[in-house]
Amino acid sequence: MQNIQRIELETKGIQLSQQELIVYLNENGLSPHESYQADSLVSQKAIHQTALSILESIANNPENFKNIKMDDMSVENFSESIHRRINYLTRKIRSMKTDVKNTDVFMFYL
Repeated sequence: MQNIQRIELETKGIQLSQQELIVYLNENGLSPHESYQADSLVSQKAIHQTALSILESIANNPENFKNIKMDDMSVENFSESIHRRINYLTRKIRSMKTDVKNTDVFMFYL
């Protein structure tokens, strides 16, 4: 799976062009066509940061802040929902570890 496919999976339901996804991935230090490293904490964090960037861009669009009612369906409080998701992702990213600590301990006693 490539990074671009992984971000599409993470942001399923959000319609963005391939070019837009590439820009978001590049901004977060990921090459879109490289293989996604599922075991890399750095890659995982970068994917979540990219998803957060996408959500923040959507939240910056004032058209999304209105309540919409269509037939029997209503989409209310979109703004509140997206901000809750942004806050969740922000907390998750902050709690993610990215550095691999060296477990080799060197002690010198005199």
